[in-house]
Amino acid sequence: MRDRIKVNSTKEKTIALVRSRVALQQQVRDWKAAGETVGFVPTMGALHGGHISLVEKAKENASRVVTSIFVNPAQFAPGEDFDTYPRREADDVALLEAAGCDVVYLPGVAEMYPDGSVTDVRVNGMSDLLDGVYRPHFFYGVATIVARLFLHAQPDVAVFGEKDYQQLQIIRRMVRDLGFPIRIVGGETCRDRDGLAQSSRNLYLSPDERRTAGALYAALHRAAVRLSIGALPGDARAEAAAHILKAGFRSVDYIALVDPDTLAALPDDVPLAQGSAARLLGAGWLGRTRLIDNLSVSR
Repeated sequence: MRDRIKVNSTKEKTIALVRSRVALQQQVRDWKAAGETVGFVPTMGALHGGHISLVEKAKENASRVVTSIFVNPAQFAPGEDFDTYPRREADDVALLEAAGCDVVYLPGVAEMYPDGSVTDVRVNGMSDLLDGVYRPHFFYGVATIVARLFLHAQPDVAVFGEKDYQQLQIIRRMVRDLGFPIRIVGGETCRDRDGLAQSSRNLYLSPDERRTAGALYAALHRAAVRLSIGALPGDARAEAAAHILKAGFRSVDYIALVDPDTLAALPDDVPLAQGSAARLLGAGWLGRTRLIDNLSVSR
């Protein structure tokens, strides 16, 4: 199904909404036959400034942009927030139209997971670290849905946010291993004034929790500065966790310093070597909301 919807009556602009793989692939074939390139931004909706920055990044790297909105059930374990995950299609479409997106792909579950579907994609190793320890189902669901979306959209370029750094590296590895002819581009994390990384799940925070949430970024930033001048990783990680808990977080799942490409943990008792780079990642619970963040570290 392919239709067009007016989302801004004052500007009389329209944006294409596509709900089937067949219709999307026809549009992409038409573009490519005309010599155009296709950028792709997969999302689960509840869009914010971070998502829009990825659309803008896609526009910089391709002449046409497709954004998908699909709340992927395979990324949610029993008891997680699949049923309550924010869904606001009309608002999301309006934001994408204003950002200059050409097509919004809005498939249903049956389109992404045909009846009897039993094929999954697993990026072993990298999917089992960090967030994979606490959400062991998650990155298998991510790899599977992104691979399927790539086959539906057939983009030349796909853009993923660095805010979900582990996801970005897993997708890069999947693309390399499976030979997808797609260039993966990382988009910078968009932050609020207090440093909190923009995320759809920030909508879950109460006003008091929102005032506390910036402590995650503040603690990671302090740790990154300490690491850049030679602090031991173990000391910097422990201090960051303590700051987050003192600020009011219920628990800290991890503070980790890893190789930026492989996500392998770096030793706690060896300072970063001069000229080297790493990635510092953290995850913690503020009330019922799980927040993640990460920063690049170099010395």
